[in-house]
Amino acid sequence: MATITNQNVSDFNSPNFPTWCPGCGNFGIWAAIKSSLVRLNIKPHEVLMVYDVGCNGNMCNTINAYGFHGLHGRSIPIAEGVKIANHNIPIIVTGGDGGLFGEGISHFLNACRGNPNITVILHDNQVYALTTGQTAPTSDQGYVSKSTPLGAIEIKLNPIALAITQGATFVARGFSGRQDEVTDLIVKGIEHNGFSFVDILQPCVTFNLVHTYPWYRERVYSLDENIENTEKYDRTNLVKAYEKSLEWGDRIPLGIFYEEKDKPSYQDDLDQLKDGALVNKNISNIDIDSCFDDFM
Repeated sequence: MATITNQNVSDFNSPNFPTWCPGCGNFGIWAAIKSSLVRLNIKPHEVLMVYDVGCNGNMCNTINAYGFHGLHGRSIPIAEGVKIANHNIPIIVTGGDGGLFGEGISHFLNACRGNPNITVILHDNQVYALTTGQTAPTSDQGYVSKSTPLGAIEIKLNPIALAITQGATFVARGFSGRQDEVTDLIVKGIEHNGFSFVDILQPCVTFNLVHTYPWYRERVYSLDENIENTEKYDRTNLVKAYEKSLEWGDRIPLGIFYEEKDKPSYQDDLDQLKDGALVNKNISNIDIDSCFDDFM
């Protein structure tokens, strides 16, 4: 792991301050992302942040780094395209549970399968907060909101279980009320060669009055804690990871659920990238006229 040199978090501050509600869990994620980049000695011009639509997207104006604000649910394919064009820079996606698992769920599933070398950070407040608190795919069954006044009918989507079963090679969960732990998870996710997914539980202090800071603090615990006086948690055990992903309620585990280090990333398997990044290649002498023959 890289150590801090002459960088500090203020290097990633923009002239704008977030407009989130006071106490929003996004503040902890915002700070953790900046801290993780400092820990890794990544300079503002050496990283691309891809933002989805939602409260998380507010960071597009508040982090001093290259950024792309995509359409709702479409942040992951944008990140994959940029990574193919320039696979030498770290790409970080931030999105909410509405965008990534509502409109964008097919992109998430296929990214898990393909293992592109990007890091996806989920702002998981279990509501559509930007549009004033409607039920999201991750809302509890029976959750009462403006869009479900009689309670949500569908069962909630499980982001951790979904990522594990669809082939993601790094799957972790943090809680925005534990900023240092979230920073550690983001650092490890960026360092991972492959698709890394970090689900961050974050209270929405305005619209989700169930999953509050006290509610989480009474329940969350680290997978690395030896709660049951048994052997140390094995991050390479896929079956155990899935079992732990189903644990929710009185006890909610945090940490790295699963990590597979030996699987090549999508970019590793592309022959076109073996001799350098596409952005550095001279394409002025390439003639593509013959390619159009198939479509004439």
